[in-house]
Amino acid sequence: MAKRREDRVKEKKPKISPDCDLDGDYRSPVQSLRDLSIDSIRSIITHSRYVQSLIILTVTGLFLRLYNLGFNSLWLDEASTYSFSVKSLPEIWQVTAAGEFNTPLFYWVEHIMLMFGTNEIVLRIIPALLGVLTIPLVYLIGKEFIDRNVGIIAAAAFAVSPFLIYYSQEARAYSMMLFFVAAAFVFFLRAQKTNDITNWALFGVFSALAFWAHFYAFTLIAALFLYAFVIKLPHIKTGIHDIKMLVLGAGVFVVFCLPLILVTVQLFVTRTASAPTYGIQGLGIISETFRQVAGFNDIAFFLLFALFVIGIIKAFLIDKSKGIFLVLLTVFTFVISYILSFKMPMQPRYLIFMSIVFFIGVAISYKVFYSLVNNRGVVYGFVAVLFIISAPSLVNYYSGYSKEDWRGFAGIIQQKTNPGDQIIFVPGTDHTFEYGASSGKDLETAYARKGNSTQYYIMTPDISAANPNGDAVAWLREHTQFAGQNNGIYLFIAQ
Repeated sequence: MAKRREDRVKEKKPKISPDCDLDGDYRSPVQSLRDLSIDSIRSIITHSRYVQSLIILTVTGLFLRLYNLGFNSLWLDEASTYSFSVKSLPEIWQVTAAGEFNTPLFYWVEHIMLMFGTNEIVLRIIPALLGVLTIPLVYLIGKEFIDRNVGIIAAAAFAVSPFLIYYSQEARAYSMMLFFVAAAFVFFLRAQKTNDITNWALFGVFSALAFWAHFYAFTLIAALFLYAFVIKLPHIKTGIHDIKMLVLGAGVFVVFCLPLILVTVQLFVTRTASAPTYGIQGLGIISETFRQVAGFNDIAFFLLFALFVIGIIKAFLIDKSKGIFLVLLTVFTFVISYILSFKMPMQPRYLIFMSIVFFIGVAISYKVFYSLVNNRGVVYGFVAVLFIISAPSLVNYYSGYSKEDWRGFAGIIQQKTNPGDQIIFVPGTDHTFEYGASSGKDLETAYARKGNSTQYYIMTPDISAANPNGDAVAWLREHTQFAGQNNGIYLFIAQ
């Protein structure tokens, strides 16, 4: 009797399905490009939960990136984008070769966009759209790396990430770099499976475009090449074909980037010639990058970082090479960033591509929870959690100015100043203003021009980078009176 009772208990135990398939028994009629037709596309949209979810996430990402796109005034770096983009295409390259620490591709694209206007929306629309297009790319990365559930969860994280939305609404190259890195990632993962010439060549092309978008993309690209080389090294003795395809991908990258590589070496020597005057140094660049990628929120950081660690452990259990892949990309990138942080300015936004590795790791952790509850709702639960933990930061982001409000500040200046008054910007920039000062000596020289006029001094926090010894701020404290503040813009009047 006891034995029969034991058998009945065993029969009642639910059988745990190893696969969590949101589509159930539905199978896509599209297995290759030749299968595409109006009927097959209609079938996929109607029946596939993955396609439906991806469409919803992409539309959500589009709304969040276009909403209030022109609300914030251009800040200093975005103003630099405009000042470089108005130059001709050859002049933009000449500026890069002469010492500009940003690659020219984004400026070239913005130069074309300026044909449609010169306002904030025109300058930011390309980063916003590229931020949206990165969402389906991340889905493909997750699908190629583990499965479609990882792709959907990672895509959800990208759709609502405050960090990624912020830089999708900024007229700088970070969103463009992330898009090209994501595309390179897709073809790298496919090349690992097929080892065919097309995927390796496309990996080289998109890696090159990522490098042309931002110098620091080279860090992750180098990590991907390093991983592929280490994986293929044991097979060199049995066949040279594997390594030939890797060399092809590297060759495509070098050919496309050769002029920029030569400039990069020169700029790197210049950039690291002296200690950085701003940025984050040491272990701080690691912790702050994780915190910002998680959404500028400590609670979100602790939760997502814990899931990231769980995801990496699970990746090792699924396939040792996948765990090594995630660990190598993470460790390599942060070790390089740690070292460089003492030699050049380092900011979390330069490491925006780490959001791919981070959110893929977070997404993989769903498998642990699915093994406990054996319910497809786990995937939807992960998506819901990502929306919930991002909401506070997004509400805060959209409810006020996140950049220096120069439009509002211009109104304040207009009310305070009279004809003949002088305005000195601290720090100054030769490209924009007649009077600029970046040190105490500069301020003293400007003060000597005062005569009977009233002098106003406008200061931004960038003065700490332009004047690390602090004599400019000390001069302002001694010779001026504080007259008001608007966000990160400070106004002083000469005494």
